[in-house]
Amino acid sequence: MQLYKVSLFAQGAAVEVLTSGTNTSIRGLSVVNDNVIWVSGSKGTVGRSSNGGKTWKWMIVKGFENKEFRDIEAFDASTAIIMAVSEPAYILKTIDGGESWKIVYENKDKGMFLDAMEFWNEKAGIVIGDPINGRFFISRTFDGGNSWQDIPFDKRPVADSGEACFAASGTNIRVLDRDEAVFVSGGVKSRLFIRDKTTPLPIIQGQETTGANSIAVWDKLKMKGGKRMIVVGGDFKADSSRSQNCCFTNDGGQTWETPHTPPHGYRSCVEYFSKTDVFACGLNGVDYSNDGGKNWKWISKESFHVVRASKLGAAIYFAGEKGKIGKIVWR
Repeated sequence: MQLYKVSLFAQGAAVEVLTSGTNTSIRGLSVVNDNVIWVSGSKGTVGRSSNGGKTWKWMIVKGFENKEFRDIEAFDASTAIIMAVSEPAYILKTIDGGESWKIVYENKDKGMFLDAMEFWNEKAGIVIGDPINGRFFISRTFDGGNSWQDIPFDKRPVADSGEACFAASGTNIRVLDRDEAVFVSGGVKSRLFIRDKTTPLPIIQGQETTGANSIAVWDKLKMKGGKRMIVVGGDFKADSSRSQNCCFTNDGGQTWETPHTPPHGYRSCVEYFSKTDVFACGLNGVDYSNDGGKNWKWISKESFHVVRASKLGAAIYFAGEKGKIGKIVWR
């Protein structure tokens, strides 16, 4: 498989738009395999393709027509979990391809705003939300999302003043290894969180619109230590600024480097395809790095919010405003 990926990248990557025009802003994207793709977005919208994005089934979740589904986790063509972000926040699950949805979590707490979900496998998952009373909200599931248990308040990570998370692409929290997850914050302060340990990030910060938006982890289920991670962000009000919009580590977060050639603007999502091949997307386009994040090439000016690689294949998909969905093609 690795030889296959390398030979494709040698040809050069480009972005092909598959569909657009649906009245939704997509920030949730889950690619089960090269054929089965799920997306979620604004106005209660969920989309599903079973043929690699050639055709789509679009659905509005009844009773949630005004909700923002900012993240989605899919396990097959029938099973998916969606996250509605704010007051009240909901998590819903389908086991019949989206024909019906069951509410599996509801939270009416004042200030509740969910940012992203992540799953280790088909049973264990985690959801993170903005700080409430000075601590980041976290809830866990151990039964495939059928039920959720909130982490006790005194066990939740402490947030600094003006620090929060961006619900930009469902990727500010990721699996780190078989036991841990890692997340990044933004705003006045931008940090990396691994359980009780926090690390300042060399990402632009200091304003509500600045900071880390997304983190990607390579070799996430293998041994601890020495992990490659990449963080992207910037200032979403200055979408063409290349100042302090990316950093990476090759030693599990002990030290961080910034690119020689950074991405070409604010980036809301980053995704590894291989140990060295990485994609990032944002409001003004898509960047690709073939050296682990040291240098980035602007390969498309198509705007996207989120990029995800196939869990069980070799495809890379994008999604964004007005129902726009794209994929990487090789030239």
